[in-house]
Amino acid sequence: MDAAAWDSRYAGSELIWSAEPNRFVAAELGALPPGRALDLASGEGRNALWLAAHGWRVTAVDFSAVAVGKGRDRAGQDGLDIEWVVADVVRDYRPPAGAFDAALIAYLHLPPADSEAVLRGAARAVAPGGVLLVVGHDITNISDGTGGPQDPTRLYSPETITGYLAGWDVERAERAHRPVPGARDAIDTVVRARKPLVQPE
Repeated sequence: MDAAAWDSRYAGSELIWSAEPNRFVAAELGALPPGRALDLASGEGRNALWLAAHGWRVTAVDFSAVAVGKGRDRAGQDGLDIEWVVADVVRDYRPPAGAFDAALIAYLHLPPADSEAVLRGAARAVAPGGVLLVVGHDITNISDGTGGPQDPTRLYSPETITGYLAGWDVERAERAHRPVPGARDAIDTVVRARKPLVQPE
């Protein structure tokens, strides 16, 4: 789907996604000391808003102007100061290197080359000692879970994500079950990794 299609999907008054943060985002970032956070493909901003409410200085980026507008409105209602950016995280947005203490990619499912480009850009954006968190539908979700994209080339696995993070301290890399309505849980990849303080030569 392109930006226009997502704008159309977000056009209603109701939120497409929950107002609450993703459970894994809250669990993995909740105990960290607040700093500068980057939320790539932030949608309506549920994770960005939660981070800001917990003291983070957040930059939230999404290519849907409608979704960003919803997030900005909610931030204004809650008195939260977030930098909102309307941009395509694949083609238009290049985060500054080493500028963030945490970077988040949540449920951004793209063709493999685009996904790798976004992940590598997010990794560059993390400051030494900072954290990269990647959460998304796992490839096993097609056969053993429920919902999510059905194109296996766009789905995650812990091995694929950690493969791009050579030299990082991988603090969590696993398949995790996420309860959803229905008979079966959704299955997600959750990877949290910390950038080394000293970069290899």
